[in-house]
Amino acid sequence: MNIEIRKLAPEHAEDYVRFFDTTPHDDCVDEHKCYCVCWCSDDCEGRDYSTVQKRREYALRYVKDGSIQGYLAYYDGKIVGWCNANTKSDCLKCVSWRRMMGYVPLDDVSAGLKVKSIFCFVIAPEMRRKGIATLLLERVCQDAAEEGFDLVEAYPYKSSSWQSSDFGGYLEMYQKKGFSVCAETDQGVVVRKSLR
Repeated sequence: MNIEIRKLAPEHAEDYVRFFDTTPHDDCVDEHKCYCVCWCSDDCEGRDYSTVQKRREYALRYVKDGSIQGYLAYYDGKIVGWCNANTKSDCLKCVSWRRMMGYVPLDDVSAGLKVKSIFCFVIAPEMRRKGIATLLLERVCQDAAEEGFDLVEAYPYKSSSWQSSDFGGYLEMYQKKGFSVCAETDQGVVVRKSLR
C-alpha cells in the first residue's frame, strides 16, 4: 500500500475539512465533529465552537494561518489519516489543554526544552489497522528531530483509562517506537521520546 505522508499546509485546508466532514471521529455523532479546532495554538478565549459549522470555519482559518499543525496521510490522492502534532508551549492556551491536560508535567517547558506534542489521530474506518497511525507517528518524530525539538510527547489511552476514545493513539504503538511512560495518573498517561 502506497501511503504518502504530507505536513499540513495552507493549501490542504479544503482537503482537511472535507476529511473531517466525511470521516467518523470518536463516537461518530455528527454534532461532535471536532475538526481538531480545540487542539491548536489559538487562544480559546472568546471563541465559539458550539456548532459543526463554526468549528469547520475555524478549521479552515486555523489550517491557513498555521494554528493547527500536523500531518495528513494520503492514499490514491485522498486523505485517509490525520495526526495533530504541535509545539507544546504553543498549545498551553488551547481550550482542550485547559480542560483536560492538568495531569501533564510542564517541567520540560519550564526548562526551555522544545517539545512536539501529539494530541490526536483520526484514521478513515476502512484504513484502520493498516499501520497508518504508525507512519504518521514516525514522520512526526523524524521532522521534529530535523527541526531541533528536544523531545516528542504524547497522551495515549489505555483500555482501562477513563477516556472513552482512542483518538490519542494506543500506548503500545508509542512503546514500539521508543517512547517511555513519564507520568501516569487516573486522568491519563504521558509518554516521551528523547530526540537528543
